[in-house]
Amino acid sequence: MDKGYDRPTMRARELRANPTEAERSLWLHLSARKVAGVRFNRQVPIGPFICDFVSRSAKLIIEVDGGQHDWNEEADRARTRYIEGKGFRVIRFWNNEVLQNIEGVVTKINLILADMPSPSPSRKREGGRKARHPDMPQ
Repeated sequence: MDKGYDRPTMRARELRANPTEAERSLWLHLSARKVAGVRFNRQVPIGPFICDFVSRSAKLIIEVDGGQHDWNEEADRARTRYIEGKGFRVIRFWNNEVLQNIEGVVTKINLILADMPSPSPSRKREGGRKARHPDMPQ
């Protein structure tokens, strides 16, 4: 199946192996379901883009931006539109914000996760009894 782009898997692996200081700091707080019990992965390809932190279950992407994003705002907006079109919510933090106020960043992520609807609400069970195979004793 042709996706119309090359999946940037090798580049994602390189980025996971060489995180920025801000990414490393935030990952210490996001890893192992430490924030709201939500699982995050690092450097995940979404279409042609590589996203810093992705929670597939919460449909949340966290981007940690350095100075290069300051002069590349239109490209960032296009990237965000594409990712949001895939059903994700994108939030962004500056490197210095993560490095100087990690507790505030984690608090904001917790608040956002608490305000999001459950990704897969439980279904009500139909009927009063479990359906059994006809050959099994009741």
